[in-house]
Amino acid sequence: MKAIDIYEELKANAYPGRGIIIGKSADGKSAVTAYFIMGRSVNSRNRVFTATSDGIRTEAADPAKLTDPHLVIYSPVRKLGNKTIVTNGDQTDTIFELMDKQQTFEQALRTREFEDDAPNYTPRISGIMHIESGSYNYAMSIIKSADGDPSSCQRFTFTYSAPAAGEGRFIHTYIGDGSPLPSFEGEPKKISVPDSIDEFTDGLWNALNEDNKVSLFVRYIDIASGEEQTRIVNKLEKV
Repeated sequence: MKAIDIYEELKANAYPGRGIIIGKSADGKSAVTAYFIMGRSVNSRNRVFTATSDGIRTEAADPAKLTDPHLVIYSPVRKLGNKTIVTNGDQTDTIFELMDKQQTFEQALRTREFEDDAPNYTPRISGIMHIESGSYNYAMSIIKSADGDPSSCQRFTFTYSAPAAGEGRFIHTYIGDGSPLPSFEGEPKKISVPDSIDEFTDGLWNALNEDNKVSLFVRYIDIASGEEQTRIVNKLEKV
């Protein structure tokens, strides 16, 4: 698969929805992930990422403007031992809780379907990073309706063992804007990942559509030491 320019990809799509990136830095030293959210409605745009003890959570920037917490308030990132879970919904908690009971990433996700937001039936996208004894692998998943038919659920999991330095994968919820919103198709897109967390954060944030972007999370984890660097960018400030 030919790598795409992630910045140009984002600039060309005004509404990719929510997106997950996982990969390895160009120097091979860091496991890398990024997660962004976008919004078209007031309720979706009225959000910020806040740090928690084991990851991040979405919160209302202005609680007085929050009209429906369903599907917009959740924990996108949580850590479970040497694993980092990244998703676009409350399936983060499902994966955390069931993997803590010795189930696998795929087993946990079999208990979930796409979101109940007809007519879009937004896909549930998820990722998991596993770092142990200097080795690193990751997996990504998408659960979606069959071309908008909610009676049929499709599940796809992609695993990446010993990922190459400087490469990552990008999956997002929507092909582009529309009504209903068209779901992502195919396997996660191959991209390049730089060494610098600040370069990557700035590049991603600046490439996202100015009107629709809401929040961005980026984390670099040293594969040898486990040391983490994290960046959070919010368009709004919490009231």
